[in-house]
Amino acid sequence: MKDKVAYITGGTKGIGFGIAQVLLKHGIKVAVSGRKQEDAEEAARILSEDDTKVFGIASDVKNFEDEKTAVSEIVKKFGRLDYVIANAGLGIFKPVDELSLEEWNDMIDTNLSGVFHTLKASVDEVKKSEGYFISISSLAGANFFENGSGYNASKFGVVGFTQAAMIDLRKYNIKVSTIMPGSVSTYFNGNDPSDKDAWKIQPEDLGELVVDIFKMNPRALPSKIEIRPSKPNS
Repeated sequence: MKDKVAYITGGTKGIGFGIAQVLLKHGIKVAVSGRKQEDAEEAARILSEDDTKVFGIASDVKNFEDEKTAVSEIVKKFGRLDYVIANAGLGIFKPVDELSLEEWNDMIDTNLSGVFHTLKASVDEVKKSEGYFISISSLAGANFFENGSGYNASKFGVVGFTQAAMIDLRKYNIKVSTIMPGSVSTYFNGNDPSDKDAWKIQPEDLGELVVDIFKMNPRALPSKIEIRPSKPNS
């Protein structure tokens, strides 16, 4: 994996940032994106002072042209693109009768269409490297719950999209997987990570899982992975 290049959307904090930290430790060069350029640059600086190993770039995954530009700039900087991790997402949790059209569209456009935009923008480069595309879905992509109509719809969609893309891209020797985490200790949905979150999955745990996936024998393809806290909080 050394000197290969990964692009992580939503990589300025939370799960994406945790994955970036672990990939860098394994010698992978990393590009992280966020909606604001200053946030992306700050995340990159925190990840590593060596700008030959890390790159921060602004991109709103809802905008396909943003993703095309981001991929182009990443390839310009690093010369290649091997791994793409579509992680950017948001959650708004309300009863379906109270969920606004704007809130619905924001979740679908970010969580689902954003994954398509990222894959569509990067797939030609990933074909060249016979690389890997990973989407970060959620256990909410398999289990519905109260106040989750929009979020469930987006994450169920990510799972279905990624599984179909896996079939489509195998002929190019591209591997495609979706990871479905349960409770993760991040600031997602207004959560405040602290010692009380010690029972939850940590972002770096998902980074280690991604590395394990990349290390697997080329003949093996874990297409869908559910991951939960080992001892859920009661």
